[in-house]
Amino acid sequence: MPSLGNMSLLPDEEVEKFVEAHPDWLWADAAITRTYVFSDFSESMGFVNRVAREAEKANHHPDIEIRWNKVTLTLSTHSEGGLTSRDLDLADIADGLA
Repeated sequence: MPSLGNMSLLPDEEVEKFVEAHPDWLWADAAITRTYVFSDFSESMGFVNRVAREAEKANHHPDIEIRWNKVTLTLSTHSEGGLTSRDLDLADIADGLA
């Protein structure tokens, strides 16, 4: 799994490149968002717990919305006011955990 990067804001071109390579992630309002769909609530919660463990290790926490078999992650570095490499790295980690 990739390690989480630094805390400087990313140029728009780098975020555009990421979302082109990861079309399930949407970029809006200084954040990236993705909704994962699982077979049931139990699978959703398993995913959330895996993401939570990685986020804790990295001290970088996504906003998480759970709706039965759907989990939506929103990533942004609030202290920086936008996206940093830590957000893209955590997105990659989450994709690997799904």
